[in-house]
Amino acid sequence: MSDDLTRDSIRAMRRSYGEIGLETLPQDPFAAFAEWLKAASENPVIVEANAMVLTTIGADSSGADSLSTRTVLLKDISGGGFTFFTNYSSRKGHALELNSQVALLFPWYAMERQVSITGIAEKIARQESEDYFATRPWSSQIGAWASAQSAPLASRAELEERFAGAAAKWPEGTTVPCPPHWGGYRVTPITIEFWQGRYSRLHDRLRYERANTNSDWELHRYYP
Repeated sequence: MSDDLTRDSIRAMRRSYGEIGLETLPQDPFAAFAEWLKAASENPVIVEANAMVLTTIGADSSGADSLSTRTVLLKDISGGGFTFFTNYSSRKGHALELNSQVALLFPWYAMERQVSITGIAEKIARQESEDYFATRPWSSQIGAWASAQSAPLASRAELEERFAGAAAKWPEGTTVPCPPHWGGYRVTPITIEFWQGRYSRLHDRLRYERANTNSDWELHRYYP
């Protein structure tokens, strides 16, 4: 460890949270989430309010390579779930084929807030993926064809060459088809927890819970 960063200096990294309380939330967890997402999107300090940390399990949670986490972007909160898009052949795609259970986390540190979600991820309809792909910038569309996401890469030059090849095949201004290996997942939640930082670490935690994806929601408060 460097001279400037010691165990004691790390332990001393703390701040006092504010006075904003979380007394209650709407009966509908998606309405509550929409309110918080809107507030986060309007906060000038937060770069990407729709960025969420996705954790997948894979086949066996005891395996060294089974548990994996990464940041993806939320693109929709309709249809009773949270939708994101990715390469189906990626590490996350393979994990979801084996185990559909996931966790999501929206860490809005600047607002002393976070939302954590557990649920089941399922592929969305192919047409829905194609419709969204058509709205993406041309360079992002080409990138989806160029990247064999999560596969070993010999060099940066190889990636650039693949991008150039796809760009030559579908020049800017032409229609780029949605790759068959690319599409969306919708996470249908089982729990949605809203966390608000409070003074003296007496944080507020309100969690919507249900037994399964077809059950009614119940709202409970938990100790911080």
